[in-house]
Amino acid sequence: MSVFGIGVAYGVATLLVMFSGMPIAFALGAVAIVFMGIYMPTASLDTVTQNVYEEMASITLLSIPLFILKGAAIGKSRAGQDLYSALHAWLHRVPGGLGVANVFACALFAAMAGSSPATCSAIGSAGIPEMRKRGYSGGFAAGIIAAGGTLGILLPPSITMILFAVAAEKSLGRLFLAGIGPGLLLVSLFGAYAVFRFRREYAAAEAVYKNGGPEHAILARDEYTLAERFSVLPRVIPFVLLLTGVMIALYGGYATPSETAGLGGLLALALIAAIYSVWRPSDLAPIMKSTIRESTMLMMIIGMSLLYSYVMSYLHISQSVAESIVAMHLPRWELLFAILVMVVVLGFFLPPVSIILMTAPIILPPLRAANFDIIWFGVVMTIVMEMGLIHPPVGLNIFVIRNVAPDIPLREVIWGTLPFVLLMMLAVLLLCFVPEISTGLPDLVMGPDGSR
Repeated sequence: MSVFGIGVAYGVATLLVMFSGMPIAFALGAVAIVFMGIYMPTASLDTVTQNVYEEMASITLLSIPLFILKGAAIGKSRAGQDLYSALHAWLHRVPGGLGVANVFACALFAAMAGSSPATCSAIGSAGIPEMRKRGYSGGFAAGIIAAGGTLGILLPPSITMILFAVAAEKSLGRLFLAGIGPGLLLVSLFGAYAVFRFRREYAAAEAVYKNGGPEHAILARDEYTLAERFSVLPRVIPFVLLLTGVMIALYGGYATPSETAGLGGLLALALIAAIYSVWRPSDLAPIMKSTIRESTMLMMIIGMSLLYSYVMSYLHISQSVAESIVAMHLPRWELLFAILVMVVVLGFFLPPVSIILMTAPIILPPLRAANFDIIWFGVVMTIVMEMGLIHPPVGLNIFVIRNVAPDIPLREVIWGTLPFVLLMMLAVLLLCFVPEISTGLPDLVMGPDGSR
């Protein structure tokens, strides 16, 4: 059979197994092993465990369970709710300040946890009921939290970026640094939309009230004294200092990403023990269980995805696809557009972890040949994958929101997230025209002739 035929069979088999309902890790591993048995030497089956172990024996990957531990320590305590309460107290005078507070809370929590679902769950459990109580529509409240949660894979420490750095063999510290500017850009866009949407809903409710209708809850205003605002800071400042310390240790060159992850995890456990008295075995059990469960799931997906990519490379599938894309001689920006569209389509069905590990061997060679900077592309690809977290049919964050707020219809949640998908598209366009937002170096995405 030709390489094209094997590639088609490989892709179809993967889709069939995934749609059967089998967990992603086992689906990828099963397809890889079957094709190894059919098309590769028999002896290669004896090296499956060795190949998986060697691919996973990376000091960079060690940081994943440690960052997950830090996120679980914060997410399973009251830290997320306290963070949200403090931001609301200080931003309540801003139109839509409650929505803006949730965006900032998601951003700060994401920067501490590194996980989108954890951010959605921790901030959404406190933020959505408060927004609904104050008259925000269900779709608006759900959209803010679902979109804010996606910042968990963009702002460092991002587990998704760790995997991209491994797949692309690039500096993790530099990739983390490149994600800060775009992360702040998205925070600004989401916050601006929250103010705009609040003004519309407020104006509609005010018009109804002036025409003799009932007074809507959104018309009420919260008031906090200066003393009340300062009273909420003591429990939040230690976690902000934790985030600051971790960033200084990482970007100041004082510690490697793995060492920083370990430091962050230990400090997070120490803080929740000191602030929330979470130190007994019964209190720590949910944190450890959550860490082990999520770490095991991710590491299994990583291992099987790497095996899947290894088989794809051995059978020359990924190389042939890359060669075919290059042979089309697409202009460099059309090439980038085609690849990003492919990532969007894959986002309909797959989580970011699988997308990176399955597509990196295919898409990175033609991008390098077109003189795109891979660090810059990693940031752009991350934003595009964020869209997959809040659009159907998978939309992991959508289903997290449904668990947090089951009273909001799924249709409202989906419609509430769509404006944020458009804002992410706008952010991608801005990064293409102003790459300095990400890299600070304008020549990184330019061709050798200086053209873009």
